[in-house]
Amino acid sequence: MIQSLVISNLVLWIAVIALGVVVIALLRQIGVLHERVAPAGALMIGQGPKVGEVSPVLQVEDISGRELSIGGVNSQGRSKLIFYLSPTCPVCKTLLPALRSSKRSEGDWLDFVLASDGDMQSQRKFVTEYKLDEFSYVVSTELGITFQVGRLPYAVLIDEAGVIRSKGLINSREQLESIFEAKERGLASIQEYIGQHREDVA
Repeated sequence: MIQSLVISNLVLWIAVIALGVVVIALLRQIGVLHERVAPAGALMIGQGPKVGEVSPVLQVEDISGRELSIGGVNSQGRSKLIFYLSPTCPVCKTLLPALRSSKRSEGDWLDFVLASDGDMQSQRKFVTEYKLDEFSYVVSTELGITFQVGRLPYAVLIDEAGVIRSKGLINSREQLESIFEAKERGLASIQEYIGQHREDVA
C-alpha cells in the first residue's frame, strides 16, 4: 500500500516537472514570436483621396453650431485628425479613452474632429452620454462621402498645408498612434516604415 502511494506520488511529480518544462518552452516561443511580429498600423483602404494628395476643402458645422474648415492651409500651422465613428459602433466607444489621451498628448499641434452621420437626436445623446463636448463633433453625410469612409472607426490626418498625411481603419490604440508616427516619419502608414526598414536590413 505504502509502496503504491510512493510510486504514484513519484509519477505525479515527474508529470508536474514535465509540464513545467513545457510551459517554460512555450513562454520562450511566445517571446520570440512577439519580437518577430511587426506592430499593425492603421489599415489603409484604397478609396477616396489618397495619402500625399491635397485634401478636398469643406466647410462644415459642428453640433454646437461652430463653423469648421476641413482641408486647406491652416493659418495657425496645425494639423487636423478627422475620426469617423458612430453611436452604434462598439469599437468606436472603446477607443474614446485613447482619443482623449491622444488629444492631451498631441494637442499642441493637432486638432481633433469627430465625424458621424445619421439621426441628430441620437448623435446628441451619444455626445452627452460619453461626455464628448471637448471635441468638435460634426454630423455630415457629405464629409464621409468625400473621404469614401465605408467602415468604422476610420481616421484621416490632414497636415497644416492641407495635404492628407495618413488614413485608415482604426481598431486599437496602437493603430491610432501609428497615424501620428507615420506623419512624424513622413510616411503614408506604419507598414510603409516597416517595409523600408526590412529592405534596409536585407
